[in-house]
Amino acid sequence: MGRHRKPASRHIFRTAAVAGAVPALLGAFLTPAQASVTPGNAALNWEETHAAGCWYSWGGTSCGRGYDCSGVVYEAFLHEGINLGRTTYDMLRSRHLVQIPVADAQRGDLLFYGSGHVELKTAWWHTSYGAHESGTRVGYAHWNSYWAPTMAFRVR
Repeated sequence: MGRHRKPASRHIFRTAAVAGAVPALLGAFLTPAQASVTPGNAALNWEETHAAGCWYSWGGTSCGRGYDCSGVVYEAFLHEGINLGRTTYDMLRSRHLVQIPVADAQRGDLLFYGSGHVELKTAWWHTSYGAHESGTRVGYAHWNSYWAPTMAFRVR
């Protein structure tokens, strides 16, 4: 019998080395408006430097125990003094969110994939950052016609 490998997810960049190098490179690609310190930018900066490479774990809110999608977003915004709520449903009820068109989402805005999955928008086109699914690590995801955000929100 041969060894079987789990197929790599089509939409997730799994290279931890790249994830660790991104924060250092961001300044070279961001416009001054994108680089401004907003709660979303600061939260994404925290995720990219503190949660990169942590394992996905449903219900998780720390790198040691793993993160789920809302857990990593929750933790990142808590570091900015903003409590969005622990679950995606809590976040959708938060007074801190202002809905915007997905096409207008900027770096650090929340992207919801239905009501049960959330990630943060990056500066790159069709790319988000977060905890994706069991067996993966926190990192970047590229969306496409099969996996795309349905709602976007700016945190105020």
